[in-house]
Amino acid sequence: MALPFLIQQKKRIDQVVAIDLGARQTKAVRVQRKQERLSLLGYTVLEAPSREKGLKVPVLADHLKKVFEPLGEGSYEIALAVGYPEAFLRRAELPPMPIPDMRQMLRLNSKTYLQQDFPDHVFDCAVIVSKMEPEKTQVPKPPQDAGPTKQKLLVGGIKRQALDDLKAACKAAGVLAHQITPGMAGPVNAFEAAEPDLFAREVLALVDIGFKNTTITMLNHGEVVMNRVVALAGDHLTASLVEARGITYTEAESLKIGSAEDVQQALEPVLASLGRELRASVDFFEHQHDVTVNRIFMSGGSVGNEFILHSLQRELMMTCNTWNPAQRLQLSLPIEQRAGLEQVAPLLAVVIGTAVAVF
Repeated sequence: MALPFLIQQKKRIDQVVAIDLGARQTKAVRVQRKQERLSLLGYTVLEAPSREKGLKVPVLADHLKKVFEPLGEGSYEIALAVGYPEAFLRRAELPPMPIPDMRQMLRLNSKTYLQQDFPDHVFDCAVIVSKMEPEKTQVPKPPQDAGPTKQKLLVGGIKRQALDDLKAACKAAGVLAHQITPGMAGPVNAFEAAEPDLFAREVLALVDIGFKNTTITMLNHGEVVMNRVVALAGDHLTASLVEARGITYTEAESLKIGSAEDVQQALEPVLASLGRELRASVDFFEHQHDVTVNRIFMSGGSVGNEFILHSLQRELMMTCNTWNPAQRLQLSLPIEQRAGLEQVAPLLAVVIGTAVAVF
């Protein structure tokens, strides 16, 4: 599910640095393929450059150089994850045809196939191959007059200017951009690698709480059936503390992981709103597809606070689990990074998923 907007070469790659360009933090991992295993060689989490006046190519190029410093020396290619609203991921149906023709059809008439105009975007597609149990995939043959067949797809899109800026920044930083993908695909790829049995056998939801947005993706026996972006996330939780306590944003970020009662009271209205939005998404999915979501798995920095996790679980009326996107990777980390991995792991779902998709 890489949906690569850019592939520089087709040769086998044995090592990659994946980078998640978040709005507040940039996350990066260095992953190497050793025979049939993937090894995590390093990771880093850095403050992202300000985007208030737009992210200029020279600023992004300098930032990329800083990302590589803690990951060790070496010659490697990179994979970039780009989040919403610069990039998106949607399901669509198109007549069977080669992928290049699908890209062209989406470029010329995105509203017909995606129910929304996406002018000046670049598109890529991945054909959905159902992984459901055989009895659930048997579909009666359509009548002869049913019209042309259509193919189920995942469609990724990115703003053309954003893609051009990323390519220019990589060139200025002296690195080769092997792949650029929608960030929403990251948690799905990472969860498949970390929990392959659950991924293939259950109906579940993946929720990733970012800085500005929260994404929820519905999986039915390994098939991405629906996803949605909710404009409530970590920034809104922090802002509620700033307003309630009259403190700075930096102080509120530190308090957000605490458990004091007054902190919890300030967070509750935002968590209730987020929980209702997520619950509505689950209800819609269950009604539309006549299935029951068994569990919800959550990632993102905010889920490290047990109060936040329990509050969302109460609103959703479902069990909410955290998970470790690195749990099946072989760890070849420096000692200091190995000790901190458990704490930082929920932040790495997007970037680890971006890395494993390369291989």
